Amino acid sequence: MPQWNPQANEIFLQALEIKGVAARTAFLNQACAADLPLRQAVEVLLSAHQAAGSFLEKPLAADFEATRTKAPNQEPETEDYVDPQTYIGQIIGGKYKLIEVIGEGGMGSVYMAQQTEPVKRAVAVKVVKIGMDSKAVLARFEAERQALALMEHPNIAKVLDAGATETGRPYFVMELVKGVPITQFCDERKLTPQQRLELFVPICHAIQHAHQKGVIHRDIKPSNVLVALYDDRAVPKVIDFGIAKATGQALTDKTLMTGFGAVVGTPEYMSPEQASLNNLDIDTRSDVYSLGVLLYELLTGTTPVDRKSLGKAALLEVLRIVREVETPRPSVKLSTIDTVASIAANRGTEPTKLSRLLRGELDWVVLKALEKERVRRYETANALARDVQHYLAGDSVEACPPTLGYRLRKAYRKNRAAVRVGTVVMLTLLIGIVGTAWQAVQAQKQ
Repeated sequence: MPQWNPQANEIFLQALEIKGVAARTAFLNQACAADLPLRQAVEVLLSAHQAAGSFLEKPLAADFEATRTKAPNQEPETEDYVDPQTYIGQIIGGKYKLIEVIGEGGMGSVYMAQQTEPVKRAVAVKVVKIGMDSKAVLARFEAERQALALMEHPNIAKVLDAGATETGRPYFVMELVKGVPITQFCDERKLTPQQRLELFVPICHAIQHAHQKGVIHRDIKPSNVLVALYDDRAVPKVIDFGIAKATGQALTDKTLMTGFGAVVGTPEYMSPEQASLNNLDIDTRSDVYSLGVLLYELLTGTTPVDRKSLGKAALLEVLRIVREVETPRPSVKLSTIDTVASIAANRGTEPTKLSRLLRGELDWVVLKALEKERVRRYETANALARDVQHYLAGDSVEACPPTLGYRLRKAYRKNRAAVRVGTVVMLTLLIGIVGTAWQAVQAQKQ
């Protein structure tokens, strides 16, 4: 991973504000002068920013092809936004009538549709967006369909059918989850922290099921975890495996690779390894981290990384924050939030009591899931669920606060230069003290 260079980052941020190649080049010549390593570091940041594109708005756009070959009978190619409402009322696959738009993702629009045969029922239909049906997008879209077809779990939305429209745009049909994002569901019903933890456990089991099928979700967040009432019982459903990565088998026969420097995921919920611009492998512990962020938000009403600071930062700074900025304990985070009173009210408790409830074991459980070093996280989603269940049952949890030795090692790795200088200074002082004492002893003897 390249070393973080504050000076290069500052110049990079200023260069982004300059329009025109000539003007930007002149600015870099003046700002970097004859410092070639500094100039190269800035150029790397600019290249990565340009390659990533509008990351925060369209996380998947980094590895999309810019153009495609248009067949004579296909819809006109365009990069402009097309209102998905345009297709309301159309029938696709001969039996799915699109009724209304219920969501939009990086790859496609999701419609509520009426199936007419062989049974009549309401379903959800996801159709790839116009202008985004390149080979990479189609491969990723098919991977999502295949990934969902592999899974059979009560807390994962089921795939019912799949096909392609007359213009060649792929779609798949899944059960209609008449729910809302889990955070919204909990806040509207003012669920207590214990009730939220009980709702969180089956989500971990669903993600574990996906991992056992060789699929990593890679985009776990509240909008991808919907909660609906079935017989007056709240049931969470995980949706949108659109950026899932196969870990055990190829999901499609199409070649699908994320290009160098492509970043996939949502900044507030992605793991540190997802925020790397190198080829660091992503494994199931990345989902464990995202589950930790979700749990953090369920308990505190906010994410570990402040959304406002991410919105103001450039792409490379966003990724650095995700990789390097340490997560504050949930109980401590509450003390820094201006809206703590409303957050506590949404959890049916008082602010001081909520902070006291999180302090200790819940802090440890959340922070273990959010360890920057993945070897220190829970190894599986089931392990995280098991520790939450231990807490609910009043048993001791496996998570524990980091030891003093671990904190010292971590501090040393982050501040090696300062520690080395301090060590030299301390040794010099110690040698001086010993020398002075020895001379005093000798003088006394004489």
